[in-house]
Amino acid sequence: MKIELARHFGMCFGVRDALRLTYDLAQSRSITVLGELVHNPVVSAHLGAIGVREGKLADPASASTETVVITAHGAAESDRHNWRERGHEVFDTTCPLVRKAHRALECLILAGYFPVIIGRRDHAEVIGLSRDHPDAVIVESAAELAAVPRWQRIGVVAQTTQPVEHVRALVEALQKRLPESEIRFVDTVCQPTKDRQDALRDLCESNDTIVVVGGRNSNNTRQLVETAVALGRRVLQVERADELDAGWFRDSLNVGVTAGTSTLDETVREVVGRLGQISSGLHESALNGLLRAFA
Repeated sequence: MKIELARHFGMCFGVRDALRLTYDLAQSRSITVLGELVHNPVVSAHLGAIGVREGKLADPASASTETVVITAHGAAESDRHNWRERGHEVFDTTCPLVRKAHRALECLILAGYFPVIIGRRDHAEVIGLSRDHPDAVIVESAAELAAVPRWQRIGVVAQTTQPVEHVRALVEALQKRLPESEIRFVDTVCQPTKDRQDALRDLCESNDTIVVVGGRNSNNTRQLVETAVALGRRVLQVERADELDAGWFRDSLNVGVTAGTSTLDETVREVVGRLGQISSGLHESALNGLLRAFA
């Protein structure tokens, strides 16, 4: 069984910087992270092991520590203000590319465009983008475009981890639905997401089975899974190496491995190592079967 690792995979710089700052803070004081720092249970377990507590961004009473941390997914400015008003020291690990999406949305609104956000409405990043702009319409599918009002000027941004092809298709569908409107789209899909999607497509060309490593509540990990499924590949998603079952790969010849942007490098290494063990075990089993057949 051949194992191939995607040319772009795993943790992005925004997640890495958020982890580094949070670990550094935890060495010197008690801290509360306002939500999941990143959507990865392995990371959450690591943080819990060093005493990091978890609170709720929308509930200023949910933290007992003076220091609180905004997650890499960002937050509304009103939420930051509320925490500071209660006397907390606020450290912000918002990814710079998420900040770019916030600025793009604000600039569109200031320029007179009606705001539309393409993304998952229940995701922390989209909640942060929209909370200061309650009139914004959030859409994830073409069916939801019907909620966009017939305004003369409409501005569109996207959750940073949406597949850019999906986003562009929705913008095109919106323009067809409202041909009389000026649709201005600012591409806020982050480059790490684009790189991982492109690398996954290459991986799917040469592999019959794809293993995606990442948290099950991670949007960009879910998008990798959906892309590989759409390309007709057999797809397996795991959060840890010990979830891999040798029986899953009995009919696999070529296995590609990729990972979401919140997945630790060590987790990917462990998954690749476990796949190597499975490959050796399957080879030995097949060889023994041949020997028995000719005995």
